[in-house]
Amino acid sequence: MIGKGHAIAGTRVSISYGWNQGKDAEIVLREYVIGDNPGEIAEEFKFIQSQNYRCHKNTLSFIVSPTIEDGKNLNNKDLEELARKFLKEIRLQDHQSIGFVHRDKAHTHLHIYTNRIGFNGKAYNDSFIGKRSQIAADNVAKELGLTRVKEVQKEKLQELKGLRQEIKRIHDRVLQTKPKSLDDYMNKMKAYNVEVIPTINKANRLQGFRMEYKGVNLKASEVDRSMSGNRLIAVISQNKSFTRLKEAPKNLLILNKTVQLSSNLASKITKDIIKGALKKVLDTGIGM
Repeated sequence: MIGKGHAIAGTRVSISYGWNQGKDAEIVLREYVIGDNPGEIAEEFKFIQSQNYRCHKNTLSFIVSPTIEDGKNLNNKDLEELARKFLKEIRLQDHQSIGFVHRDKAHTHLHIYTNRIGFNGKAYNDSFIGKRSQIAADNVAKELGLTRVKEVQKEKLQELKGLRQEIKRIHDRVLQTKPKSLDDYMNKMKAYNVEVIPTINKANRLQGFRMEYKGVNLKASEVDRSMSGNRLIAVISQNKSFTRLKEAPKNLLILNKTVQLSSNLASKITKDIIKGALKKVLDTGIGM
């Protein structure tokens, strides 16, 4: 089961989408609301939101998607339980909410709209709401015996085992040429029809890489753990240095554009460097 979440400003428009009868929408959850249409529900939200004028994106929008097979076996009562457990997991059970099920596609899924402003006038902290939604959905799936994201990913990676091994062999072959830059590495991978796609966020920070090959797109770490962004950057940075790398590089040149490392990626690279240095000491007996 997958969970997604973000804060929004257009409460009425979003609830109207959830209530869309063209998508075979049905209400499966009502929490502290009684309205009979999107406008009335939005006004009920607005009444509580009027206590906090500083918060502009004052509604939270969630999508909770069981797997296709699980969705076929869930009736509206089951989906109501799922929605309530999700809100409790993410600590929003005491906020106004309305939830809809959409069955317009083979993939049954829930749209939940929750007032970010509580009855006390305080705004719910939406930091990392996307990631927290994923975790909440996974915990609920585990509790209800539904298929978890990790299980789906594991099955998918097993099905792609042969393709992943092909990409890994190409990666190893390219590293043997000791590429001196990420662009050099990416170009050499492309010569073998593997497209290396850097993941760069809005703050111009590199977060990792994806590999596209024969129509399949995977995170580099999903191909093989040794291909994770931190390990790849450490190896390539070492290739162009005459001395042993002692810390993560401050910035990198990718596709003729300078980017910085995300704090998470920089931290992992530094840990890898420390582990490598420690291993060398233990292997050689230096300092012992």
